Amino acid sequence: MDAQKFYDGTCFDAYNYFGAHPVEKGKGIVFRTFALNADQVSLIGEFSDWKEMPMATPSRTGFWELTVPEAKVGQMYKYVIYSKLGRIEHCDPYGFGMELRPGWASIVRDLYDYQFTDEAWMKKRTLNFDRPLNIYEIHLGSWKRNEDDPNGWYHYLDIVDDLIEYVKAYHYTHIEIMPLSEHPFDGSWGYQNTGFFAPTARYGEAAELKEFVDRLHNAGIGAIIDFVPAHFATDYYALKEYDGTHLYEYPASDVTASEWGSYNFIFARREVASFMQSAANYWLSEYHFDGLRFDAVSRLIYWMGNESRGENPTSIDFLKIMNEGLHKLHPTAMLIAEDSTSYPGGTRPAWAGGLGFDYKWDLGWMNDTLDYFMKQSFERRDVPQKLTFSMFYFYNEKYLLPFSHDEVVHGKKTIIDKIFGDYETKFPQARSLYLYMFMHPGKKLNFMGNEIAMFREWDETKEPDYFLLKYPNHDSFHVYMAELNRQYLENPAFYELDYEDKGFKWITMNEEGSNVFGIQRFGRDPNRSLAAIFNFSDAPRTYWFHPEKDSTVLPVLHTDWERFGGRTKEKAETGLALARDGFRIELPPFASVLMQVETLAKKGEKRKKKAAAD
Repeated sequence: MDAQKFYDGTCFDAYNYFGAHPVEKGKGIVFRTFALNADQVSLIGEFSDWKEMPMATPSRTGFWELTVPEAKVGQMYKYVIYSKLGRIEHCDPYGFGMELRPGWASIVRDLYDYQFTDEAWMKKRTLNFDRPLNIYEIHLGSWKRNEDDPNGWYHYLDIVDDLIEYVKAYHYTHIEIMPLSEHPFDGSWGYQNTGFFAPTARYGEAAELKEFVDRLHNAGIGAIIDFVPAHFATDYYALKEYDGTHLYEYPASDVTASEWGSYNFIFARREVASFMQSAANYWLSEYHFDGLRFDAVSRLIYWMGNESRGENPTSIDFLKIMNEGLHKLHPTAMLIAEDSTSYPGGTRPAWAGGLGFDYKWDLGWMNDTLDYFMKQSFERRDVPQKLTFSMFYFYNEKYLLPFSHDEVVHGKKTIIDKIFGDYETKFPQARSLYLYMFMHPGKKLNFMGNEIAMFREWDETKEPDYFLLKYPNHDSFHVYMAELNRQYLENPAFYELDYEDKGFKWITMNEEGSNVFGIQRFGRDPNRSLAAIFNFSDAPRTYWFHPEKDSTVLPVLHTDWERFGGRTKEKAETGLALARDGFRIELPPFASVLMQVETLAKKGEKRKKKAAAD
């Protein structure tokens, strides 16, 4: 670590200096912490029978250090900070492990005791702008519950095989895991951290998490982790007033604490920026995660996340420096912003004046789409803009379309339960909703339980209601979701030109208040495209589809097919009849059809090539 870069806020490897590190094999551990305003710092741990061992700071740099020959990997330790606040014991801000709550001692870990075997994956990894990106978001502690564990948790390596099998069966490309950094309160879901470098002890140790990611990669599955850069838990033993002053947080003011009761980081202190940048780099470097989803970015753009209070220039500067630095270190790691604001340039490079993220969650699309489906059929006729407005701004950023955990908690109802109608009529609408999501430009994210049409809101103490698959509607729906995901992977028109306007075209938009919409998507192959016609009405609709001349149209997915819970028999000509130089499409209520459109010219070229080969 370069000390000057640490003070300047341009350091990305502070964890290689601070924390607890083996000196040489069998020759002890060196402990270092940053406590600029402390009067004295001591070390206590299992190696000293918890008796204080004074640490030294050279030239009052704020860097406190002590090498303990008898200390070993796996032992617990704490720092004792003496300041104007008195004597307070703290965990290590840069600690690589912590004991399970309610304990909070840091644990010495060897960062290099696991060797990855994912070289092939890492070599071919890209940012996926022109590739499929279909993310399955999970909370690791509740995706599957362990009846033999008092807390109900599986360890990383006990659950990874089942997770791989499940994700591959549904044809997802990546998983996104809610925060794994250590946190004291289960109900915070990991969004109020005390250990920004410590994988939570709930699911195992650091080496186990590394193998977990390694095995995902070797199975062809990417792994994204939620990262929390805006705030931290206020437990006395963690970052709060760490050196007796407000070292990591704002001084006492109306911006110190968030509405969640956590403390906001003060990035005007450049040492704090180096701390957070190093944490981001740590998860990408040491665990091979394929991306970071940055939580609550709006709180870093505007004071307290409130646009009316104005921009926070030091936090914006921090975001730009961090993202630019991470891109240099990890050119193929995705940086994803969960940002509810319309702040411009979120996915524009930092060197070009943007914030430097690769993707931004399109929360406007999510809110408008769900609001449309909450309305009755006759109300939808008057609000077509709920579905069309997103395409007026879509190409301003590289958007990702999320139906995340935030949409299935706190009385908001689950995705299917938000849809207007009784139990039976929600399912055909949900199938059309998801086809619309996949035809809309942008990468995709769905939270666990959405794939089985759960009606119960998510609870971190319970696994999804997998028993629902015993019921026909839910069983058919999960078959539909797997098939839709498969179609997404196999048809480049879904994703190759996500962020180019030539990749998208409206076919029809609520003509005469019919609630019928049509979208056509294009890939790099000019002779192949996808078209979908949606009937969001509670009445049957007929639509005349007129593709370009000399085209063939083949239905590849119909939301009303019997195997998906509908009443339409599955056959090649389902719902299509050639007439009037076009195709007549008969759609039952709330039904939609996905079609492959291919020009005959391409078929002719294939025949010529085949004849030449013969």
